[in-house]
Amino acid sequence: MRRAPLSVERNELVHHVIVGAGPAGVTAAETIRELEPEAAITLVGDEPEAPYSRMAIPYLLIGKIGEEGTWLRKGPNHYERLGITLMPGRRMTGLDPVARRIGLEGGETLAYDRLLLALGARPLRPAIEGLDLPGVHTCWTLADARQIAAGAVPGSHVVLMGAGFVGTIVLEALALRQVSLTVVEMGDRMVPRMMDEVAGGMLKRWCEAKGVKVLTGTSIRRIAKALVPAAEARDSLVVELSDGSILPAHVVVVSAGVRSNTESVAASGIGLGNGILVDDHMRTSLPDVYAAGDVAQGRDFMSGEAHVHAIQITAAAHGRIAAYNMTGRDQAYHGSLNMNVLDTLGLITCSFGSWQGNGGDCARLVDQTGFRYLRLEFDGTGDVVIGAQAVGTTDHVGALRGLIQSKRRLGTAVKEQLMADPTRFMAGFVQTLHR
Repeated sequence: MRRAPLSVERNELVHHVIVGAGPAGVTAAETIRELEPEAAITLVGDEPEAPYSRMAIPYLLIGKIGEEGTWLRKGPNHYERLGITLMPGRRMTGLDPVARRIGLEGGETLAYDRLLLALGARPLRPAIEGLDLPGVHTCWTLADARQIAAGAVPGSHVVLMGAGFVGTIVLEALALRQVSLTVVEMGDRMVPRMMDEVAGGMLKRWCEAKGVKVLTGTSIRRIAKALVPAAEARDSLVVELSDGSILPAHVVVVSAGVRSNTESVAASGIGLGNGILVDDHMRTSLPDVYAAGDVAQGRDFMSGEAHVHAIQITAAAHGRIAAYNMTGRDQAYHGSLNMNVLDTLGLITCSFGSWQGNGGDCARLVDQTGFRYLRLEFDGTGDVVIGAQAVGTTDHVGALRGLIQSKRRLGTAVKEQLMADPTRFMAGFVQTLHR
């Protein structure tokens, strides 16, 4: 039955409307409740599920948790107890900043006093023939996970398109399901936006040693149904690669990057770039409209430029800062630090800040046999660490992040120590604390 259009009116209380029930939206709603006990808060989500973490989906696929384990808040009646009105399964269709209303599917409208757009991102679907066939899935939602789990059974052939950050997380989940897994990455290495050639090469060799076939510098040309009798077919799909070779597949998982969800606000006049442009208070160009999370394009900690950082820790920080400013408590955001940490079949890899460098000195330690690598990048002006990569190193890696975020000058002596032996970064970090 089609729902009748609903119009929710503002009353004398300030009405905070948050569109997006991911980490940014949930954190914002909870923070507003802390700051304004009497305010009206409505949290709108476009999926029929309880608010959940996408980063928990791989753990669901390997059976470490059930679906409830993906929920962002696991207490009974959490949102009801906080007086937060949860509206699941409602997709935003438009924004009228003059009338101060948003439109929702089905003709519903919702009035706001303060609006937070935590619209998130969606997976890219390249223009490849056959991407709409049964058995081809993205791995972004709980619905996706259910379909993948049904098809990716032990012994089945699975092709994973993309070995970026998200793709490599999915890779581990698929491999642990004991499938025959082939990864197809068009870049020259795995996780090219996180790792250089040395680190990406190490990760590839590690995965191959664990039984995963990894094809870099390769793309998928098309996907088609297998032309064999159904009674004889173990695999339902064939995947044609850029080199002309063919892979059989029961399941194809597409992980080709993400894009911020800005379509529903494009006609509102809001400032857009790769996402919704925000200032250091998470304000957009429209009055009383804020943005946070994977849709927000805001300050990068290292460069000061506006970037979209689609990581959960940034989303939660955005949500908290937005909440403070939505409630009239001035709080500035100092920027998101680009950082990624992966645990891939037992190999830890991480990168922080400007890991590619900017023309300054670079300290490296390479142990190909032991799968260990450490790279420190210094600013072109001298003795400030601006970026780092590590493979196979788990001790004190948080100090790498701290060293970069501090932007401290190390001094000539400490820098020379790190250039000779970058594993001494912890000692260098401690020394700077006492300056």
